Amino acid sequence: MIRKALVALSISGLVACSQTSAPASSPQPAGPAENEIASGPLTAHLQALAADDMGGRAPSTPGGQKAADYLAAELKRLGVEPGGESGTYFQQVPIVESTVDRSFSLSVPGNTYRYFEDVVAFSGTEQARVNVQGDVVFVGHGIVAPEQNWNDYQGADVKGKWVLVMVNDPPAPAGEPDLFGGNALTYYGRWTYKFEEAARQGAAGAILIHTDASATYPWQVVQSSWSGTQYSLPPADGAPALGVKAWIKNDAAVDLVKRGGHNLDKLRAEAVTRGFKPVPLNVRAAATLQQRSSRKTSPNVIGVVKGTNDDEAVVFTSHYDHFGTRDAQPGDTPDTDRIFNGAYDNASGISGLLMIAQAMAKAPEKPGRSMYFVFTTAEESGLLGAEYFAQHPVIPMDRVTANINVDGLNYLGSSKDIVLLGADRSSLGPMAEALAKERGRSLGADQHPERGYFFRSDHFPLAKAGVPALSISEPREFTGDNAAELKKKQEAYNTTDYHQPSDEYDPRWNFAGGIEDLKFLAQLAWRIAAQSDAPRYNEGDQFANARK
Repeated sequence: MIRKALVALSISGLVACSQTSAPASSPQPAGPAENEIASGPLTAHLQALAADDMGGRAPSTPGGQKAADYLAAELKRLGVEPGGESGTYFQQVPIVESTVDRSFSLSVPGNTYRYFEDVVAFSGTEQARVNVQGDVVFVGHGIVAPEQNWNDYQGADVKGKWVLVMVNDPPAPAGEPDLFGGNALTYYGRWTYKFEEAARQGAAGAILIHTDASATYPWQVVQSSWSGTQYSLPPADGAPALGVKAWIKNDAAVDLVKRGGHNLDKLRAEAVTRGFKPVPLNVRAAATLQQRSSRKTSPNVIGVVKGTNDDEAVVFTSHYDHFGTRDAQPGDTPDTDRIFNGAYDNASGISGLLMIAQAMAKAPEKPGRSMYFVFTTAEESGLLGAEYFAQHPVIPMDRVTANINVDGLNYLGSSKDIVLLGADRSSLGPMAEALAKERGRSLGADQHPERGYFFRSDHFPLAKAGVPALSISEPREFTGDNAAELKKKQEAYNTTDYHQPSDEYDPRWNFAGGIEDLKFLAQLAWRIAAQSDAPRYNEGDQFANARK
């Protein structure tokens, strides 16, 4: 649209234009330097951070520290100020590091379930040797949700016992289509909640039943994620803890239940309705877990671009850790790849966040509020770095107006839509939708609500603290003639490469779509920082009351 201004030349009495227009609006802020966000430097960062010499970037390892040092050096080079402790880029996160001996097994009368093949286990304690023996009680989904009138532990005393638990949420019946979020996974369905609730109930050990459908990932993800070195935050004094936290394959769980004279499918069918009561399985289980445990630290890396109002902030988060290098296993050869490079998850995300930091640092003017860039540690171990940041923020949490999380970046090509998890929960949604429309795109919906991605990355601890949060997710609509093929590749990642050594950089990756997304997020953050009113959760959302 061409706008013509009315020019009055009073001295000559000439009117240069016969058209009039609306009064000019005030000029918009210049915004971030979006031209700084480019595929060349993005790819260079990604290749460096996903290289073998980073050793898989596990917390409190040389590779993890090397990645943290790389991020800090790049922030300094870009002119992003330190945002960590004592004038540094680091916030040291205390963690408990433990490694379970592979001699672990879970036994019931008549059978023993093998570590790694049938069961994977770790501990909520720091004891070198943990022995748990006791009756096994089936507790359905293991949920206590008073607001849903749901209590899977009702009437049961599980103190000192094992609980056998289903993962995911109960299905929503036709009469209650929104029960536990309908087809969307809620926090009650997450494995972390199951262990937390079992500990609160006084159980000595908890066993989660794995199926591909209920966990939304295959057994190989359990093997890679919960074997080897594990990390946790140091427990608070007096906090309940499980001696053994275990996952068990479905066929082994079927066998365990059968040995007590029960049918697991029948029990599962009974556990999907309100009023289910825990079922003692008439079988005792025993396990001895031996582990090496020590206290260490691993840093969050934090930089800040100061705004004109530096008392408030928009916080970006993206985790830099991955699973390190696994121990050799029977059947490995000298050529076996044991390094979890984590190229997509999440070298792509932290590389993208460096690009946004660069765009903010090179902007011709300051943003309205400060921009914090928080590269978190130990996300793969249960969002530990983000949890610590939320509990020990470098800026008061009630002054954090919004959080934008980047966990994985589109490497397959341009897309019509951008999917922002959490957009439907707060006033950030309409802002994002308006920006998408301006850019000829649409705001897409979560294509896998059953996987509960909103509860699985670093924005979640900030959301629990009441911060309106968004996390970029996989697009639904690729552009171009090969859109269907790209969609298949995207879906295949969860089955073949997620939390596997095969998640490596591929020079054929196409970051055209990822660059578009990063520019979008940079502009969205700039607008959030510029508006006078802080974003807020929608009335009735589960996080709306945190700040009240």
